[in-house]
Amino acid sequence: MGAAGNDAASAAEIAALKRALELAAQGRHTTAPNPMVGVVLLRDGVEIGAGWHRKVGGPHAEVEALRDVDARGATLCVTLEPCAHHGRTPPCVDAIVAAGVRRVVACHADPDSRVSGLGFSRLGFAGLDVTWGHLVEEAVRLNWKYLTAKLLRRPAVTLKWAMSLDGKIATRSGDSRWISAPPARRWSLELREVHDAILVGIGTALADDPMLTRRLGKAEGPILRIVLDRRLRLPPTAKLFDQPGPVLVYAAADADAGLAAALRARGAEVALLPEVTPEAVLADLAGRAVQSLLVEGGAEVLGAFVAAGTFDRVEVVCAPLLVRGQDAPGPLGGAGTEKLADALRLDTLEVRRRGPDVLLGAFRDGCLRDLSASVAG
Repeated sequence: MGAAGNDAASAAEIAALKRALELAAQGRHTTAPNPMVGVVLLRDGVEIGAGWHRKVGGPHAEVEALRDVDARGATLCVTLEPCAHHGRTPPCVDAIVAAGVRRVVACHADPDSRVSGLGFSRLGFAGLDVTWGHLVEEAVRLNWKYLTAKLLRRPAVTLKWAMSLDGKIATRSGDSRWISAPPARRWSLELREVHDAILVGIGTALADDPMLTRRLGKAEGPILRIVLDRRLRLPPTAKLFDQPGPVLVYAAADADAGLAAALRARGAEVALLPEVTPEAVLADLAGRAVQSLLVEGGAEVLGAFVAAGTFDRVEVVCAPLLVRGQDAPGPLGGAGTEKLADALRLDTLEVRRRGPDVLLGAFRDGCLRDLSASVAG
Protein backbone atom coordinates (compact mmCIF):
# COMPACT_ATOMS: atom_id res chain seq x y z
CA MET A 1 0.00 0.00 0.00
CA GLY A 2 1.34 3.43 -0.97
CA ALA A 3 2.58 6.04 1.46
CA ALA A 4 1.98 9.76 1.75
CA GLY A 5 3.81 12.07 -0.62
CA ASN A 6 3.06 14.02 -3.77
CA ASP A 7 5.90 12.25 -5.61
CA ALA A 8 3.70 9.12 -5.53
CA ALA A 9 1.04 10.70 -7.74
CA SER A 10 1.28 11.77 -11.37
CA ALA A 11 0.48 15.22 -12.70
CA ALA A 12 -2.74 13.85 -14.20
CA GLU A 13 -3.76 12.39 -10.84
CA ILE A 14 -3.08 15.66 -9.01
CA ALA A 15 -5.13 17.52 -11.61
CA ALA A 16 -7.92 14.99 -11.13
CA LEU A 17 -7.83 15.54 -7.36
CA LYS A 18 -8.15 19.30 -7.89
CA ARG A 19 -11.23 18.72 -10.04
CA ALA A 20 -12.58 16.28 -7.45
CA LEU A 21 -12.25 18.97 -4.77
CA GLU A 22 -14.24 21.37 -6.95
CA LEU A 23 -16.93 18.74 -7.44
CA ALA A 24 -17.04 17.97 -3.72
CA ALA A 25 -17.68 21.62 -2.86
CA GLN A 26 -21.01 21.45 -4.70
CA GLY A 27 -22.39 19.46 -1.78
CA ARG A 28 -21.61 22.12 0.83
CA HIS A 29 -25.28 22.82 1.62
CA THR A 30 -26.65 19.29 1.69
CA THR A 31 -24.11 16.73 2.95
CA ALA A 32 -23.73 17.55 6.66
CA PRO A 33 -23.10 15.74 8.93
CA ASN A 34 -21.29 13.78 6.21
CA PRO A 35 -18.12 15.25 4.68
CA MET A 36 -18.02 16.71 1.19
CA VAL A 37 -16.37 14.21 -1.16
CA GLY A 38 -15.53 14.25 -4.85
CA VAL A 39 -14.19 11.55 -7.18
CA VAL A 40 -12.64 11.51 -10.65
CA LEU A 41 -11.91 8.27 -12.50
CA LEU A 42 -8.95 8.13 -14.87
CA ARG A 43 -7.82 5.70 -17.53
CA ASP A 44 -4.41 6.43 -19.04
CA GLY A 45 -4.62 9.92 -17.54
CA VAL A 46 -7.96 10.73 -19.17
CA GLU A 47 -11.17 11.24 -17.19
CA ILE A 48 -13.77 8.55 -17.78
CA GLY A 49 -16.13 9.29 -14.89
CA ALA A 50 -16.76 11.64 -11.97
CA GLY A 51 -19.12 12.17 -9.08
CA TRP A 52 -19.64 13.85 -5.74
CA HIS A 53 -21.66 13.25 -2.61
CA ARG A 54 -24.79 15.26 -3.29
CA LYS A 55 -26.92 14.71 -0.21
CA VAL A 56 -26.74 13.04 3.18
CA GLY A 57 -28.36 9.63 2.89
CA GLY A 58 -27.74 9.53 -0.85
CA PRO A 59 -25.06 7.64 -2.80
CA HIS A 60 -21.47 8.47 -1.89
CA ALA A 61 -19.15 10.08 -4.41
CA GLU A 62 -17.43 6.81 -5.27
CA VAL A 63 -20.71 5.12 -6.18
CA GLU A 64 -21.78 8.15 -8.23
CA ALA A 65 -18.52 8.09 -10.19
CA LEU A 66 -18.57 4.33 -10.81
CA ARG A 67 -22.15 4.30 -12.07
CA ASP A 68 -22.43 3.36 -15.78
CA VAL A 69 -18.64 3.33 -16.19
CA ASP A 70 -16.32 0.43 -17.01
CA ALA A 71 -13.74 1.06 -14.28
CA ARG A 72 -11.67 -2.08 -14.77
CA GLY A 73 -8.00 -1.11 -14.49
CA ALA A 74 -8.86 2.53 -13.83
CA THR A 75 -7.48 4.96 -11.24
CA LEU A 76 -9.91 6.44 -8.74
CA CYS A 77 -8.90 9.87 -7.43
CA VAL A 78 -10.87 10.76 -4.29
CA THR A 79 -10.71 13.64 -1.84
CA LEU A 80 -11.23 11.51 1.29
CA GLU A 81 -10.52 7.94 2.35
CA PRO A 82 -13.34 5.69 1.09
CA CYS A 83 -15.64 4.41 3.83
CA ALA A 84 -15.35 0.80 4.99
CA HIS A 85 -18.49 0.49 7.12
CA HIS A 86 -22.23 0.10 6.69
CA GLY A 87 -24.00 3.38 7.45
CA ARG A 88 -26.93 4.72 5.46
CA THR A 89 -25.19 3.15 2.44
CA PRO A 90 -22.92 0.12 1.92
CA PRO A 91 -19.11 0.45 2.19
CA CYS A 92 -17.55 2.31 -0.73
CA VAL A 93 -14.44 0.08 -0.60
CA ASP A 94 -16.61 -2.87 -1.64
CA ALA A 95 -17.93 -0.97 -4.66
CA ILE A 96 -14.41 0.08 -5.66
CA VAL A 97 -13.03 -3.44 -5.46
CA ALA A 98 -16.04 -4.93 -7.26
CA ALA A 99 -15.65 -2.41 -10.09
CA GLY A 100 -12.11 -3.61 -10.80
CA VAL A 101 -10.37 -0.34 -10.00
CA ARG A 102 -6.58 -0.82 -10.07
CA ARG A 103 -5.34 2.25 -8.17
CA VAL A 104 -6.72 4.72 -5.62
CA VAL A 105 -5.21 8.18 -5.09
CA ALA A 106 -6.61 10.14 -2.11
CA CYS A 107 -6.05 13.42 -0.34
CA HIS A 108 -6.17 12.22 3.26
CA ALA A 109 -7.54 9.76 5.79
CA ASP A 110 -11.00 9.97 7.35
CA PRO A 111 -10.75 10.42 11.15
CA ASP A 112 -14.18 8.85 11.68
CA SER A 113 -13.48 5.96 14.06
CA ARG A 114 -15.44 3.63 11.77
CA VAL A 115 -13.02 4.34 8.91
CA SER A 116 -9.71 5.84 10.11
CA GLY A 117 -7.29 3.89 7.93
CA LEU A 118 -9.50 0.84 7.53
CA GLY A 119 -10.65 1.97 4.09
CA PHE A 120 -7.09 2.26 2.82
CA SER A 121 -6.11 -1.03 4.46
CA ARG A 122 -8.99 -2.98 2.94
CA LEU A 123 -8.21 -1.61 -0.51
CA GLY A 124 -4.56 -2.56 -0.10
CA PHE A 125 -5.41 -6.04 1.10
CA ALA A 126 -7.62 -6.44 -1.97
CA GLY A 127 -4.56 -5.85 -4.14
CA LEU A 128 -5.14 -2.24 -5.17
CA ASP A 129 -2.30 0.26 -5.36
CA VAL A 130 -3.22 2.94 -2.78
CA THR A 131 -1.53 6.28 -2.13
CA TRP A 132 -2.67 9.28 -0.11
CA GLY A 133 -1.32 12.52 1.34
CA HIS A 134 -1.90 14.67 -1.76
CA LEU A 135 -3.38 18.21 -1.70
CA VAL A 136 -3.98 17.68 2.01
CA GLU A 137 -4.35 21.33 3.01
CA GLU A 138 -6.77 22.03 0.17
CA ALA A 139 -8.89 19.05 1.18
CA VAL A 140 -8.76 20.01 4.86
CA ARG A 141 -9.93 23.53 4.04
CA LEU A 142 -12.92 22.00 2.27
CA ASN A 143 -13.98 19.82 5.21
CA TRP A 144 -12.55 21.71 8.18
CA LYS A 145 -15.85 21.71 10.04
CA TYR A 146 -16.30 17.95 9.67
CA LEU A 147 -12.67 17.27 10.62
CA THR A 148 -12.76 19.59 13.64
CA ALA A 149 -15.86 17.88 14.99
CA LYS A 150 -14.30 14.43 14.56
CA LEU A 151 -10.84 15.23 15.89
CA LEU A 152 -11.63 17.72 18.68
CA ARG A 153 -14.98 16.15 19.63
CA ARG A 154 -16.74 19.49 19.65
CA PRO A 155 -18.52 21.57 17.01
CA ALA A 156 -16.38 23.63 14.67
CA VAL A 157 -16.90 27.28 15.63
CA THR A 158 -17.09 30.31 13.35
CA LEU A 159 -17.17 33.77 14.93
CA LYS A 160 -18.88 36.40 12.79
CA TRP A 161 -19.43 40.12 13.15
CA ALA A 162 -19.89 43.30 11.12
CA MET A 163 -17.94 46.42 12.01
CA SER A 164 -17.08 49.86 10.77
CA LEU A 165 -13.66 50.74 9.38
CA ASP A 166 -12.69 52.05 12.83
CA GLY A 167 -13.65 48.77 14.49
CA LYS A 168 -17.10 49.55 15.94
CA ILE A 169 -20.09 47.21 15.90
CA ALA A 170 -22.58 49.89 16.99
CA THR A 171 -22.79 53.55 17.92
CA ARG A 172 -22.49 54.70 21.52
CA SER A 173 -26.30 54.52 21.77
CA GLY A 174 -26.34 50.92 20.56
CA ASP A 175 -27.58 51.58 17.01
CA SER A 176 -26.21 48.81 14.77
CA ARG A 177 -28.67 48.46 11.87
CA TRP A 178 -27.25 48.41 9.41
CA ILE A 179 -23.45 48.60 9.44
CA SER A 180 -23.14 46.40 6.36
CA ALA A 181 -24.79 46.88 2.97
CA PRO A 182 -27.32 44.41 1.48
CA PRO A 183 -24.75 42.31 -0.49
CA ALA A 184 -22.75 41.64 2.68
CA ARG A 185 -25.90 40.92 4.65
CA ARG A 186 -26.81 38.26 2.10
CA TRP A 187 -23.32 36.79 2.53
CA SER A 188 -24.05 36.62 6.27
CA LEU A 189 -27.18 34.64 5.51
CA GLU A 190 -25.10 32.30 3.34
CA LEU A 191 -23.02 31.46 6.41
CA ARG A 192 -26.17 30.19 8.11
CA GLU A 193 -26.74 27.81 5.22
CA VAL A 194 -23.45 25.99 5.91
CA HIS A 195 -23.64 25.73 9.71
CA ASP A 196 -25.76 23.42 11.85
CA ALA A 197 -26.47 25.94 14.60
CA ILE A 198 -26.38 29.68 15.26
CA LEU A 199 -25.77 31.30 18.67
CA VAL A 200 -26.22 34.73 20.21
CA GLY A 201 -26.07 36.06 23.73
CA ILE A 202 -29.03 37.43 25.62
CA GLY A 203 -27.85 41.01 25.08
CA THR A 204 -28.12 40.63 21.32
CA ALA A 205 -31.41 38.76 21.65
CA LEU A 206 -32.93 41.59 23.69
CA ALA A 207 -31.47 44.47 21.67
CA ASP A 208 -32.15 43.13 18.15
CA ASP A 209 -34.96 40.61 18.68
CA PRO A 210 -33.56 38.49 15.80
CA MET A 211 -35.23 35.54 14.11
CA LEU A 212 -31.90 33.74 13.49
CA THR A 213 -33.38 31.78 10.59
CA ARG A 214 -32.12 30.42 7.29
CA ARG A 215 -33.73 32.34 4.45
CA LEU A 216 -31.96 31.38 1.22
CA GLY A 217 -33.37 27.89 0.79
CA LYS A 218 -30.02 26.23 0.06
CA ALA A 219 -29.75 23.95 3.09
CA GLU A 220 -32.45 21.48 4.01
CA GLY A 221 -34.34 22.07 7.22
CA PRO A 222 -34.06 24.81 9.83
CA ILE A 223 -30.93 25.80 11.70
CA LEU A 224 -30.71 25.17 15.45
CA ARG A 225 -31.09 28.59 17.13
CA ILE A 226 -29.31 29.07 20.45
CA VAL A 227 -29.43 31.83 23.04
CA LEU A 228 -27.05 32.07 26.01
CA ASP A 229 -29.29 33.39 28.78
CA ARG A 230 -28.00 32.66 32.28
CA ARG A 231 -30.91 34.32 34.10
CA LEU A 232 -33.62 33.59 31.51
CA ARG A 233 -34.37 37.15 30.48
CA LEU A 234 -35.50 36.08 27.01
CA PRO A 235 -39.20 37.03 26.70
CA PRO A 236 -41.68 34.44 25.41
CA THR A 237 -42.76 37.10 22.90
CA ALA A 238 -39.37 37.06 21.13
CA LYS A 239 -39.56 36.83 17.33
CA LEU A 240 -37.54 33.64 17.14
CA PHE A 241 -40.49 31.77 18.66
CA ASP A 242 -42.69 32.87 15.77
CA GLN A 243 -40.51 31.01 13.26
CA PRO A 244 -40.41 27.24 12.68
CA GLY A 245 -37.44 25.27 13.92
CA PRO A 246 -35.77 24.36 17.21
CA VAL A 247 -34.76 26.90 19.83
CA LEU A 248 -32.26 26.00 22.54
CA VAL A 249 -31.71 28.27 25.55
CA TYR A 250 -28.74 27.72 27.85
CA ALA A 251 -29.27 28.97 31.40
CA ALA A 252 -27.62 28.63 34.78
CA ALA A 253 -28.64 25.67 36.92
CA ASP A 254 -30.27 27.99 39.50
CA ALA A 255 -32.34 29.93 36.95
CA ASP A 256 -35.97 30.63 37.78
CA ALA A 257 -38.11 27.55 37.14
CA GLY A 258 -41.16 29.62 36.25
CA LEU A 259 -39.30 31.52 33.55
CA ALA A 260 -37.97 28.25 32.17
CA ALA A 261 -41.50 26.85 32.03
CA ALA A 262 -42.72 29.91 30.14
CA LEU A 263 -40.04 29.46 27.46
CA ARG A 264 -40.70 25.75 27.21
CA ALA A 265 -44.37 26.54 26.68
CA ARG A 266 -43.29 28.53 23.62
CA GLY A 267 -41.42 25.52 22.23
CA ALA A 268 -37.91 26.21 23.47
CA GLU A 269 -35.67 23.62 25.06
CA VAL A 270 -34.10 25.09 28.18
CA ALA A 271 -30.82 23.40 29.08
CA LEU A 272 -29.50 24.13 32.56
CA LEU A 273 -25.73 24.11 32.99
CA PRO A 274 -23.59 24.48 36.14
CA GLU A 275 -21.74 27.20 34.22
CA VAL A 276 -22.83 28.78 30.95
CA THR A 277 -19.37 28.88 29.38
CA PRO A 278 -18.22 28.24 25.79
CA GLU A 279 -16.62 24.97 26.89
CA ALA A 280 -19.79 23.72 28.60
CA VAL A 281 -22.02 24.77 25.71
CA LEU A 282 -19.80 23.09 23.11
CA ALA A 283 -19.63 19.89 25.15
CA ASP A 284 -23.42 19.78 25.33
CA LEU A 285 -23.76 20.52 21.60
CA ALA A 286 -21.31 17.75 20.78
CA GLY A 287 -23.60 15.36 22.65
CA ARG A 288 -26.41 16.57 20.41
CA ALA A 289 -24.34 15.74 17.28
CA VAL A 290 -24.03 19.41 16.28
CA GLN A 291 -21.06 19.59 13.94
CA SER A 292 -20.73 23.33 13.29
CA LEU A 293 -21.71 26.49 15.15
CA LEU A 294 -21.96 30.08 13.93
CA VAL A 295 -21.58 32.64 16.74
CA GLU A 296 -23.08 36.00 15.73
CA GLY A 297 -22.68 38.04 18.90
CA GLY A 298 -22.69 40.07 20.92
CA ALA A 299 -19.30 41.34 21.98
CA GLU A 300 -19.20 39.60 25.36
CA VAL A 301 -20.12 36.23 23.88
CA LEU A 302 -17.65 36.59 21.01
CA GLY A 303 -14.98 37.66 23.48
CA ALA A 304 -15.71 34.68 25.70
CA PHE A 305 -15.17 32.22 22.83
CA VAL A 306 -11.91 33.93 21.90
CA ALA A 307 -10.69 33.99 25.51
CA ALA A 308 -11.49 30.29 25.89
CA GLY A 309 -9.71 29.45 22.62
CA THR A 310 -12.83 27.62 21.48
CA PHE A 311 -13.08 28.99 17.95
CA ASP A 312 -11.69 27.94 14.60
CA ARG A 313 -12.53 30.61 12.08
CA VAL A 314 -13.40 34.31 12.05
CA GLU A 315 -15.62 35.94 9.42
CA VAL A 316 -15.86 39.74 9.45
CA VAL A 317 -17.68 42.34 7.40
CA CYS A 318 -15.81 45.64 7.38
CA ALA A 319 -17.87 48.57 6.14
CA PRO A 320 -16.46 51.92 4.93
CA LEU A 321 -17.93 53.82 7.88
CA LEU A 322 -16.37 55.80 10.71
CA VAL A 323 -18.57 55.51 13.78
CA ARG A 324 -16.15 57.16 16.22
CA GLY A 325 -16.31 57.48 19.97
CA GLN A 326 -14.61 55.72 22.84
CA ASP A 327 -18.00 54.55 24.14
CA ALA A 328 -18.98 52.87 20.88
CA PRO A 329 -18.44 49.13 21.34
CA GLY A 330 -15.97 46.95 19.49
CA PRO A 331 -16.60 43.36 18.44
CA LEU A 332 -14.81 41.54 21.28
CA GLY A 333 -15.59 42.04 24.95
CA GLY A 334 -13.70 40.78 27.95
CA ALA A 335 -10.44 41.83 29.53
CA GLY A 336 -8.30 41.28 26.45
CA THR A 337 -4.51 41.03 26.42
CA GLU A 338 -2.01 43.42 27.97
CA LYS A 339 0.80 42.83 25.47
CA LEU A 340 0.74 42.45 21.71
CA ALA A 341 2.96 39.42 22.11
CA ASP A 342 0.01 37.70 23.77
CA ALA A 343 -2.49 38.60 21.04
CA LEU A 344 -4.05 35.67 19.19
CA ARG A 345 -2.71 35.32 15.68
CA LEU A 346 -4.91 34.29 12.77
CA ASP A 347 -3.82 32.39 9.69
CA THR A 348 -4.62 32.17 5.96
CA LEU A 349 -6.30 35.57 5.75
CA GLU A 350 -8.78 35.95 2.88
CA VAL A 351 -9.94 39.34 1.60
CA ARG A 352 -12.98 39.68 -0.65
CA ARG A 353 -15.52 42.32 -1.65
CA ARG A 354 -19.30 42.30 -1.46
CA GLY A 355 -20.73 45.57 -2.70
CA PRO A 356 -19.09 48.45 -0.82
CA ASP A 357 -17.96 46.23 2.05
CA VAL A 358 -14.83 44.14 2.57
CA LEU A 359 -15.13 40.55 3.79
CA LEU A 360 -12.30 39.23 5.93
CA GLY A 361 -11.91 35.57 6.78
CA ALA A 362 -9.16 33.75 8.66
CA PHE A 363 -8.53 30.58 10.63
CA ARG A 364 -7.23 30.38 14.16
CA ASP A 365 -3.46 30.06 13.96
CA GLY A 366 -2.55 26.39 13.72
CA CYS A 367 -6.08 25.21 12.96
CA LEU A 368 -5.45 23.95 9.43
CA ARG A 369 -1.92 22.83 10.22
CA ASP A 370 -3.05 20.68 13.14
CA LEU A 371 -5.95 19.18 11.20
CA SER A 372 -3.69 18.42 8.25
CA ALA A 373 -1.09 16.73 10.45
CA SER A 374 -3.77 14.53 11.98
CA VAL A 375 -5.11 13.16 8.72
CA ALA A 376 -2.19 13.28 6.28
CA GLY A 377 -1.02 9.77 7.17
